[in-house]
Amino acid sequence: MFQNNPLLAQLKQQIQENLPKKEGQIKATDKGYGFLEVDNKTSFFIPPPYMKKCLHGDKVVAIIRTENEREVAEPQELLEPALTRFIGRVKLHKGKLNVTPDHPQLKKNTFKAKTQKGLNPEEVNEGDWVVATLTRHPLKGDSGFFVEITEKITDADDKIAPWWVTLAENDLPNSEPAGCDHWQLQDDDDLQRVDLTHLPFVTIDGESTKDMDDALYAKKREEGGFEVTIAIADPTAYITANDPMDNVARERGFTIYLPGRNIPMLPRDLADNLCSLIENEIRPVLCCTLTVNEDGTINDDMHFFAANIRSHARLVYEQVSDWLETGHSTWQPIETIAQVVRDLYEFSQLRSAWRETQAVVFPDRPDYRFELNEDNDVIAIHADLRRSANRLVEEAMITANICAGKVLQSTFGCGVFNTHAGFKTDKIADVVTLVKNHGAEFDEATLATLDGFAALRRWLAKQPTSYLDNRMRKFQSYSEIGNQPLPHFAMGLDIYATWTSPIRKYGDMVNHRMLKAHIMGKQPEQIPDENLGEELALHRKHHKIAERNVADWLYARTLADEPNKQTRFMAEIFDINRPGMRVRLLDNGAMAFIPGALILDNKERLVCNGEEGTVTIDNTLVYQLGDTLEVVLSEVNLDNRNIVAKPTQVFADSPSAQTESASPAA
Repeated sequence: MFQNNPLLAQLKQQIQENLPKKEGQIKATDKGYGFLEVDNKTSFFIPPPYMKKCLHGDKVVAIIRTENEREVAEPQELLEPALTRFIGRVKLHKGKLNVTPDHPQLKKNTFKAKTQKGLNPEEVNEGDWVVATLTRHPLKGDSGFFVEITEKITDADDKIAPWWVTLAENDLPNSEPAGCDHWQLQDDDDLQRVDLTHLPFVTIDGESTKDMDDALYAKKREEGGFEVTIAIADPTAYITANDPMDNVARERGFTIYLPGRNIPMLPRDLADNLCSLIENEIRPVLCCTLTVNEDGTINDDMHFFAANIRSHARLVYEQVSDWLETGHSTWQPIETIAQVVRDLYEFSQLRSAWRETQAVVFPDRPDYRFELNEDNDVIAIHADLRRSANRLVEEAMITANICAGKVLQSTFGCGVFNTHAGFKTDKIADVVTLVKNHGAEFDEATLATLDGFAALRRWLAKQPTSYLDNRMRKFQSYSEIGNQPLPHFAMGLDIYATWTSPIRKYGDMVNHRMLKAHIMGKQPEQIPDENLGEELALHRKHHKIAERNVADWLYARTLADEPNKQTRFMAEIFDINRPGMRVRLLDNGAMAFIPGALILDNKERLVCNGEEGTVTIDNTLVYQLGDTLEVVLSEVNLDNRNIVAKPTQVFADSPSAQTESASPAA
C-alpha cells in the first residue's frame, strides 16, 4: 500500500533534509557494525544494515538520527571512496568471478567482478592475485558494489607472490628498464677526463654487489691529515638530460631494493657492467679530491673533475673489517693496497670523531638481511652490524656529499639537496619542557637553530636509555628532497647533496650534470625544478613501503610456527599507543604488536599512554619506549601478515595480588 508512494517519499526526504549531517570516515568492525569518525573525539554508531552501503575507509556525509535512544549515522553521500585501484584475490562462487581486497579491514568484503576487455576470464582462477578497480558503489546510486579486474599479477601458489603483489600494489615496475645494443659515450667536448688509471683506487662493497658505484683513494699528508679522492661511476657519460633513458630513470627515481632482490633504475648492462667500477676495468668517473685536517675538518680546497680510473682491488666489507679489527682475514692485501686501506680507515676515524662532536652521528643498528634459497624460501635472517669497513665507506660518502653541497650552493645556488628542518615548529615548546624535566637546559630559540638541534641530539646520545630519543623523534620533521640549499638538521650539517649513487638515484644523476657544468664553467644542461624533489620523495616513500611489506610477508612465513613452539625472543619497544605497544624482535628485525590485554587483562588498571610513551599498571611504570623485554609470539596471521606477541613476564590480574617486579629494561 505504501510502496512507491510519492507523498511518503517526499515526506521521508523532508525529514532527512531536516536532520543534522556530519562528514567523516567509516571505521568498520569485525561484528558488522561500524562508526563514523568525525574527528579524534567525535564518532557515531553505524548499525549493520547501513554498513552494507559503505566500506571501511570511505569518506562520507551521513545524516544523524536517534534510534532506540541512541544517536546513529546513516551514510548518504560518498565524498571519497576507500577503494579505487586495489589488490585482491579471486573468489569463485558458483562459477562467477568475485574479488576480495587484500586489506586487513576489507578481507570480509567480496565483490562481484568481471575482467577488463582483453583479459581472458578463463585465465583467472581461485586465489589468483589481481589488480582491480571499483566501478560501482551503493552510495553513488548503484545497486551494489562491483569491480573490474584490470590485471592478473600472479597465480595463487606462486612463491614469488610477495614481491609481485607488493610491486603491483605500489604501482612499481617489476623488471629492469630495457637497455640498448650499443651504448655510446656522450661527453661534452669541453669536458676533459684526467687519466688516473695509475692510482690504486679500491672498491669496498658487499660480496654479491654488482653495481659498484664508488672507488676510493687516500694518502697521508706530510703536514698532517689526509688527501682523499672519491671516484663515482658516471652514467651521465652515456645518458644525456631528457633523452628517453633519462626520462625512464626520472620516472623510477631510485633502484628498488626489496628483501632478496632488486629492480634497477638503469638497465643492468649499464648499471652492472659499463658503469660499474669493476676491478682492472677502465671506467669514466666523476671525482672529488679534498683534504682533511688532523681534527677532521674539511678544507676549502675541494676539487671536482672528470677522470678515467681503474679499480686496483675489489674488496669486501667483511674481509676488510676482519683485517682492520683483528689483523687476521681470508683477505691478505699487497702492501700498496694495504696502505690505501689504512689511510682510508684513519681518515674515516678523523671524520667520525668530528661528526660526533660537531654534527650528529646516528646510533648503530643492525641491518636485517633475508637469505633465500632457489625456491624463494627464507633459510636465514642475518643481523648485519656496521663494522669498520662499512663506516669507512660511509664517512667517505658523507664527506663527498658535503663537498658537493657546498659547490652546488656556491656555484649555482640550487641542486638536488637532502634537507631536514629539525623539530616541527609547533612542537618545540614541548621539546623544551620534556628535556628540562630531565635536567637539560635548552630554549626554543636555540632548538630552532642547526647548532642547537645538533647539540640536543648529542646530549640525547649520551643518555643511559633511548627513552628520550624515542620520544623526541615524534617531534621531528621528516627529511625532504628539494632544489634549495637548506640545512640537514638530523645530520647536523649546514648542507648536503648526494651525488655518490648515480646508478641508483636519479637525483644524483642530476647533481652529476650540475657538477660537470661547474667543472666546465658552463650553465647546467639540467636545472632541477620544484617538482623533482616531490617526485623523488614520493618514489622513496613507495619504495620504503614496498620493502617493509615484502619483509612483513617473509617474516610471517618464517615465524608461522613460532607460536606453537613458544620460542622466546628479546624485543625492543619502539611505539606505544592506546591499544598497546609495538616491538621489534632483536634477533631478526620482525615487528610485532602487543595488545594491552596481553600485558594485563584489566582496562581499569592498565594505561598505555602514547603521549608519554609509557605503560603503567596502577599508576606504576612497567614499560617505556626503548625498553627491551622478553616475548613469545601468540599469533602469526599469514593473511594479514601481522604478528602478535605477549610478554613472558606475567602481571597480577588483581590489584590485591602480588605483582612481579617490572622495572623497565635499559
